[in-house]
Amino acid sequence: MSTEEARAIELLGRVPYGRVATSMRALPFVAPARHIVVDGRVVLRLHAGLGYHHACLGSVVAYGADNLSTGERAVWSVQFTGTAEPFEPSAEELRLFGADPREVDGEPFDAVYMRIEPQFVTVHSLDYSTERRLKHVA
Repeated sequence: MSTEEARAIELLGRVPYGRVATSMRALPFVAPARHIVVDGRVVLRLHAGLGYHHACLGSVVAYGADNLSTGERAVWSVQFTGTAEPFEPSAEELRLFGADPREVDGEPFDAVYMRIEPQFVTVHSLDYSTERRLKHVA
């Protein structure tokens, strides 16, 4: 595992949700997903009722997560790109996911799981810890 992959995995462990992106009927889409990391692979939990998993499974997807809404001064974003495969989580992995949502868009939540074997991993960061002073020209 490269240094960048290890850093991305560590950052991903700091937030519970991200977004999976692929295309469905030649149109791009992005869907929210809950994630955990298992053996260096990203495991996602989606709502089966939306049908997005059908477009993801067997396809190349991008999964991104970030800390943009945390208010931290060191902002980061990670993206994992790879093929999505069906996944059956163990009891321990289900525990790591935590409680399922009760509903999605007014219908009962029906979990479906997939694993992404990362082929490309990127980490982006923005550091706001020291603000640059603007120089005024007189």
